[in-house]
Amino acid sequence: MKNDLLKICSLFATDSPSILPRSLAHRFIGGKKYTTVKLTSIHCGYFKLDGGAMFGIVPKRMWGKMNPPDENNLCTWALRALLVETGDRKILIDTGIGNKQDEKFRSHFEPREEGAMFASLATAGVSRDDITDVFLTHLHFDHCGGALWKNEAGEVELSFPNAVYWSNEPHFDWAMNPNAREKASFLKENFVPLFERNRLRFLEVKDNIEFVKNFHVRFFNGHTEALMAPLLRTPQGSVLYCADAMPSRWHIGMPYIMAYDIRPLVTLEEKARMLEEAVRGQYILFFEHDPGAACGTVREDETGRIVLDRTGALKELIGG
Repeated sequence: MKNDLLKICSLFATDSPSILPRSLAHRFIGGKKYTTVKLTSIHCGYFKLDGGAMFGIVPKRMWGKMNPPDENNLCTWALRALLVETGDRKILIDTGIGNKQDEKFRSHFEPREEGAMFASLATAGVSRDDITDVFLTHLHFDHCGGALWKNEAGEVELSFPNAVYWSNEPHFDWAMNPNAREKASFLKENFVPLFERNRLRFLEVKDNIEFVKNFHVRFFNGHTEALMAPLLRTPQGSVLYCADAMPSRWHIGMPYIMAYDIRPLVTLEEKARMLEEAVRGQYILFFEHDPGAACGTVREDETGRIVLDRTGALKELIGG
């Protein structure tokens, strides 16, 4: 984790009250400037998903060389969150699966290292009580399951008791009334308690909205309705947290679209725009599910096709 800790200098202001309920605005206003920002990759464990579902129409003889499956055709995937520290804010982007699910669930997805999120945060010097915001890119179980935690007494509690949890209203409504394709991914025990406990807040669905200064949000609708992908701008470079808009380095290729996506042709268009922007802006792409590469960069090859350039830890790539 030490190699994943990124200390960069930036002028972050916490003055975005327009997206906050009045009762919380005091956290974000006052015109105060901060000079230190840390980005830390947070390991939340591993789980397994069907290779065909993850790679869509791409033949197994091709994707099987990238992420070899087991005897049940399941591939291992990472659960990787991102900690953003700025001023008095400690923002965790996504939370992995958590530990609440039953044995049937575990037999399907084989989650491992369920306590890794808290251990990884501790390595970064951050406790559960320190987190001020949990930014949920979307409400599929592998992204929000760790927002709530089953304690030693078997009771479900907030993983981060002092945090505000963030989603958006169109996506929350989508999750509450799921279509048949996504129903198994929207487990209401992962997010309804956040709403019932008055801990869930909604961002306005407006592309490139600023959550805090230099933390912008891109919206994607191919994988699910109104997925939120943070774009973090720093003097050393911009980092795009891709979430399931591009879950791994192997999904950079245009045909590599998950069968889970509700609108695959929209994903195709969104990915093309994302990659073109990443080349122009020299973005670092943060991969939430890639089992071996936390981040990557892209370039345009001699044929004009956008391809993977470099992979590595966040700290390795942001320095150029």
